[in-house]
Order: sequence, then C-alpha cells, then structure tokens
Amino acid sequence: MRTEKEMYDLILGIAESDVRIKAVYMNGSRTNENVPKDIFQDYDIVYVVEETKSFIEDKDWIRIFGEILYMQYPDENPNYPSDKENSYGYLMQFADGIRIDLTVQSVNYALQHIKEDKLCKILLDKENILPEIEGATDCQYWVKEPEKEQYLAACNEFWWCTNNIAKGLWREEIPYVQDMTNYCVRPQLITMLNWKVGILTGWSASTGKSSKYLYQWLSEEEWKMLLSTYFDGNVDHAWKSVLSMCELFENVARFVGEKLGWEYHEKEGKAALAFLEHVHQLSK
Repeated sequence: MRTEKEMYDLILGIAESDVRIKAVYMNGSRTNENVPKDIFQDYDIVYVVEETKSFIEDKDWIRIFGEILYMQYPDENPNYPSDKENSYGYLMQFADGIRIDLTVQSVNYALQHIKEDKLCKILLDKENILPEIEGATDCQYWVKEPEKEQYLAACNEFWWCTNNIAKGLWREEIPYVQDMTNYCVRPQLITMLNWKVGILTGWSASTGKSSKYLYQWLSEEEWKMLLSTYFDGNVDHAWKSVLSMCELFENVARFVGEKLGWEYHEKEGKAALAFLEHVHQLSK
C-alpha cells in the first residue's frame, strides 16, 4: 500500500502538471483531527477545473492514479440527480488498497459550494481562485440539542413500533422484523444515545457516520448492550436482542429526560414493554 506522502505527492503532482486543473481541495475523514487514523481512510479529493467535459470524455485519464481494482461513476447512475457540466465523480478502489473519491468541479461550482462542508482543506491553488476558508472542523456534525417535542416523539416512535416487532416475531417474519427494527426502532435508540453523548460533551462532539464512534462515550456495559441488539435470522435470538434494546432505550431515555428537565413517559414505555413480553409468551 502506498504511503500517505506518496499519495499526496501523486495527487498534487498530477494537478501541477495538468493545465486544466486550477486548484485542489480535500474533505472527509483525513481533514478531521478527531477521527482515528488508519490505512483504510479514503482520499476525498476535488480538482477544480476549467471544464469537466474533457475529463468525462477521456475515461482513461484516471489510470495515472494507479491500478484500478474496481470503481464507480456515481454521476452515471440514472437513479440519482447529476450536473455533469459542473461536477463529476470517480470512486476508485486501487489494487494496493488505496481508495480515492475524486471529483472534478468547475470553478464557479467550487466557489459556490466549497464552504458547505467545514471539513475542507485547500491543498493547492495555482491562481489564487479559491476563497480563504477556516481550518477544517467537524462542528457542523456535532450532536444537536433536541427540543422537548423531538425527545417525546423519539420515545413515542420507539415504543409504538415495538408493537410491529412483536407481531412480526410471533409470525416469525424475520425480514419484516429486521426492517421494522433497523429502520423504525433502532434509529430512535441511536438518536437517544447521541443525545446522551451531547449532554456528556456539552454538545461539542460528533459520533461519526452511522454513529460509529458512540463507543468513545458509552460505558462498556452500554456499548456491549448496544452491540447485542444486532441479531441474526434466529427468532429466539431476535427476541432476546429486542428486549435488550428496550432495556437500553429505557435507561438512556430516562437519563436524557432527567438531564434536559423533561418527564420521561414511564407509563407508555411500561405498557409497550408489557405487550411485547406478552406476545413473546403467547402460544401459537
């Protein structure tokens, strides 16, 4: 695998030698000092160019970056909107393990959008066309303090949707149960855990994409409990995980409510949990 220095030398060397490329900036995890560093971090690179057309028409120019194992042209996907004239991307996985997510952007487009992501760092500006930007920070991704209505809605959504999980498990409809858990119930749990992190950090931290860094603030018991909520296709395992999820949610929701000065609806939670346990024991 190529070193970080080798990659920066390559990325900037290509930009220096190509007159069409006016500037280079980077965003993503490599600009975030709070993200643990490892060998699998992508290089999220933007080339600011005179025009995108010549880069799009010549599909072989990207081979200068190395041996491509496989890749994706996201702007060619008909399921997503694109503006090829101003922005075009190449997601490249190389044989040596390096990945580059490269975008070519028109000058006007870059000037309009460069400040949208505060995790941005300018690497090269040949003609001083880019504006001055502040140092890269993940502050726009920090956990936001909720309103009371958001807190109550998260609690209600969590407990209400356990009703569907209960019926799905009784019917042994695992695909439905997985969807109901992962798309309706689990998001409320993750949201509540994030709010706990916000309280613990004074609303000055990000838990990362998909809240993957929650473990940094949760207790060891809480983290293990969260991991136990991810179940396989076994119905008995699913029941155990769901009940564990309920216990964790109840504990964290109480904590968040208490710290923010809001009453957690004990009666609602107890009633939903009682129904869940009733169905768990219900004969076929």
